[in-house]
Amino acid sequence: MTGRVAGKVALVTGGGSGIGRASSLTLAREGATVVVTDLNGDSAAETVSLVLQAGGKARSMAHDTTDETVWQAVVASIRATEKRLDIVLNNAGVSGGGKLLKDTSLEDWRFVNGANVEGVYMGTKYGIELMEEAGNGGSIINISSIYGKVGAVGSVSYNASKGAVCVMSKGAALECGQAGNGVRVNTIHPGFIFTGMTEGRLQRNDFRDWALKRTPIGRIGEAQDIANGVLYLASDESSFVTGTELVIDGGFLAI
Repeated sequence: MTGRVAGKVALVTGGGSGIGRASSLTLAREGATVVVTDLNGDSAAETVSLVLQAGGKARSMAHDTTDETVWQAVVASIRATEKRLDIVLNNAGVSGGGKLLKDTSLEDWRFVNGANVEGVYMGTKYGIELMEEAGNGGSIINISSIYGKVGAVGSVSYNASKGAVCVMSKGAALECGQAGNGVRVNTIHPGFIFTGMTEGRLQRNDFRDWALKRTPIGRIGEAQDIANGVLYLASDESSFVTGTELVIDGGFLAI
């Protein structure tokens, strides 16, 4: 253990699988105490079990990130138990189902944007609140996407939500800078990463072949590729980094 985030407390939403699980394990390995939350409480508990088996510190909570009452309960629990918060990874989100705009109902639109925008908004808002209380600064990391920077057919709701996360995070970073609270806010923009959310599409030969051709590195990303970026932004190594976008996409956006 190198302790790149030793002594810090991290909150990871959507920590029951994929990027959230890999990030939880990575942060714990590097010395953080991790509060792992997920809509599926059992999945969050499984992640915590893996952390504990590896000698790290973590606990889990069931967490619907679209519900402000639940957010307030999570915040109250951290305030009472860990008594500080240094890192927030707002990772929980949904894919949107791949519907064309003409086939997207207002209900569909609200579902995607509720999960991907409102959940991140509350995580950012309450994360800043707890960090200011502790007075130690902190790092908020919001998961956007390559599709928060460019459009895609069948992803209009998702595009809108991830674009909103990107620019909202910049505004939050500026407000924190103006307040002088030491809180940094950044976004990560993953490319095609093999997780439970993308597994179905990436197992289709046509889609996988297209994604590989569009990715100069020549492979599909892994959750650990994103977790490594999370660790950098969570650590003091990125103390001069705020309001910016960390693209981890194997070169997809370079084409």
